[in-house]
Amino acid sequence: MKFTTQSTVGEVRDYFGGNAGRLLFPVDRRFQDNETLAQISDSRHYLWYSALSADTTVAVANYLADQAKNHPIFYHIYSEAEMATDTTKRNVGIYFFAGRPGAPFAINNAGGGFYYVAGMQDSFPHAMKISQEGDNAFALIYRPDQPYADLARAITYIIDHADELQVDPHHYSLWGGSAGARMAAKLGNRESLQRLTGRTDLPQADAVIMQYTGYDRVSPADAPTYANVGDQDWIANWQTMKWRLSFLQNEQIPTEFHVYPGLQHGFGIGTGTVAEGWLNDAVHFWHQQIELSKG
Repeated sequence: MKFTTQSTVGEVRDYFGGNAGRLLFPVDRRFQDNETLAQISDSRHYLWYSALSADTTVAVANYLADQAKNHPIFYHIYSEAEMATDTTKRNVGIYFFAGRPGAPFAINNAGGGFYYVAGMQDSFPHAMKISQEGDNAFALIYRPDQPYADLARAITYIIDHADELQVDPHHYSLWGGSAGARMAAKLGNRESLQRLTGRTDLPQADAVIMQYTGYDRVSPADAPTYANVGDQDWIANWQTMKWRLSFLQNEQIPTEFHVYPGLQHGFGIGTGTVAEGWLNDAVHFWHQQIELSKG
């Protein structure tokens, strides 16, 4: 099946089936089965987001459909016993966008104000592009009231199943926009990673890639950080983001910062905007950190 802008939410859900289909669209907001992909690509459905593109949503759906021919695209990260005990954990999982076998991996975390998970705008497109560039990528669907616990589990799950997933367990990056950026920054911190996972054997992320967030905590244990934001963002002030990165630099932590004129909150991968192409720069920053870590 080839999806178009006139394909419906129900058709996409049914094609992938089960939780793989159900969790493609936010479960915390009403996305009707009879709505088309064109109709849902607006800020009524994806609150607080701009530069929404139905074509990108279509591209993601078709890319996942192609990937599903070769490998599973969805994994629950909690066991059946855990999901039976706490049914909310059935709303958690990772979508896998495979790159080269054995390549590093990225975990992408969508925003949504810890109210819902805006995957089709803020994590699926990123994961698709990263995969197309050759690295492995995952998009996490998390519980808005348990975001850090779910990301901690996702990291441990992927590393513990690295052989099965054919990813490099030693090198990864954490990506996020808005609320998802807070998640990436939090788990990118070495001390928080150990506390939230309960493990000391997990490697710290090589880099955190964060978009449009007001997160302002700084620690010597933070990961190298790439950040971007629009100068017309009414939620995340670009000066706050720049200020935080200046303090990271004072800690001798590598950073890179970009502010884009005219862009508002939630521009995602920036297709058709002045930010278009930023994702390739971010991947380059991440790979630089991998090389530096190898000495």
